[in-house]
Amino acid sequence: MEKIRKALDLAREQRAVHHHGQIPDPSPVGEQRRPQGGEVVAYEYTRTRVITPDPVALERRRIMLPSSTSAAADAFRMLRTQILQRMAAHGWRSLAVVSPGGDEGRSTTAANLALTIAADSRHSALLCDLDLRSPSLAALFDFVAERGVDDVLAGRSLIEDCLYHPRGYDRFVLLPARAPLAGSSEVLAGPAARELVRELRERYLDRILIFDLPPVLAADDALAFAPSVECALVVVGEGTTRRDDLARCLELLRNTPIVGTVLNRAAGVRRSAL
Repeated sequence: MEKIRKALDLAREQRAVHHHGQIPDPSPVGEQRRPQGGEVVAYEYTRTRVITPDPVALERRRIMLPSSTSAAADAFRMLRTQILQRMAAHGWRSLAVVSPGGDEGRSTTAANLALTIAADSRHSALLCDLDLRSPSLAALFDFVAERGVDDVLAGRSLIEDCLYHPRGYDRFVLLPARAPLAGSSEVLAGPAARELVRELRERYLDRILIFDLPPVLAADDALAFAPSVECALVVVGEGTTRRDDLARCLELLRNTPIVGTVLNRAAGVRRSAL
């Protein structure tokens, strides 16, 4: 674990010099446009499909319940606040969640981060499953998607027909992937993906967009889509992520600002490690 932490610290310093010429100050310097009073009014869902996941199934899949007071929930709230501050400092609203390999807990981290961001009354959150090789977010939330982002990217459906709102999670919507999509990296690098991000950004100025992407070292999907987002969060796992793989992942993402890292499965420490 100490080797991974040293590698993360060194990478952060090197990337800060590369992007800014100095170590960035994570404190917020700006605000996003919000309704008067600073709070986002809860949405009334008309076209968006409302689903009711089984709480037992959510807990089994390590998805936090709205009333959770666990240590993991506190860790994700801390992660949320730090990420929102760093994104606000640059006026960013789109975030990719990535990992070097496929067993670091990336999708679960993306889901719980999106839920905690939506729990902040100043924001709403949209979580999009862009792991078009192995979609998992619909299963995490215990439902079968009738339509998904793969249909949007293929030109078969409109975005508004593919959104889902899990009951009990205010200001949160999910854009799942229904099935694997052939030629996924070419699609994610193409105009359909850029139009998807543009449309999602323009719908609500208070909304934070979170994209769950395939492992960086497994295929070129994440790299193909990276230019369409403003920043990324890297998820690594103790006992799972090799130091060389992490270094290679960060090198491949050198042109994408990294707002933080999450160290999963770390014994004796909290879940997040920015």
